[in-house]
Amino acid sequence: MKIVELISGLAAITFVATLSAPAQAYEAGPVTGGGTIEGTIVYRGDVPTTKIIPTKDVEVCGGTREEPLIEVGSDQAVLNAAVYLVDVAKGKAWPEPGKPPEIDNIKCRFEPAVQVIPAGSLEVVNGDPVLHNTHGYYGKRTAFNLALPNKGQRIPVELKRAGTVRIDCDAHGWMEGWVYVVDNPYYAITGADGKFSIPDVPPGNYTLVAIHPFTGPIEQPVTVAENQPTSLTIELKK
Repeated sequence: MKIVELISGLAAITFVATLSAPAQAYEAGPVTGGGTIEGTIVYRGDVPTTKIIPTKDVEVCGGTREEPLIEVGSDQAVLNAAVYLVDVAKGKAWPEPGKPPEIDNIKCRFEPAVQVIPAGSLEVVNGDPVLHNTHGYYGKRTAFNLALPNKGQRIPVELKRAGTVRIDCDAHGWMEGWVYVVDNPYYAITGADGKFSIPDVPPGNYTLVAIHPFTGPIEQPVTVAENQPTSLTIELKK
């Protein structure tokens, strides 16, 4: 087993344990005096790389290269960390349904590489003119396994329970993506500046989970005061 696969598998197992415990159904409704949880996710450790050696479809996938296992800016900010409140009984309404979330195979990479979605539908898309076999797992259990031989092909799948879905491609073994399926609308993904904002949180005490596929999750207790921002700097550690 490759080191990156072992790292990723451990992160997935840990986060599944965090999210898959039985929880009561989320109750959506008006929020009075909601606050905002905002902050920055940082990583201050060494940034290892993995060597990608494509053995086929090089004209689409690109050549041999080194890629970091975690993308960290000069200010130690982390790109593509997911941030999520757990065990929220009630709060703001889900966003209005729009275009279903999707994961696309583009130049033999998953786009987006990391995303958070509500439990429900995910569209799997092939943007490449080569065969991809997109395979999703809850832990070690297959959630979906799709052959997509045609460019522009899209197939919907259902991810009905909260937890981590790790995604790889059986045709291109270096490809890896992550979908965090959630059961409440209090979540965010960090951009290149490592920042996140989760608004309209009912006043109270919560547990915030911050996770990156390389480091695994870290839990942070947080108290939200009425109509006030709560600012955090969360350091991910390997």
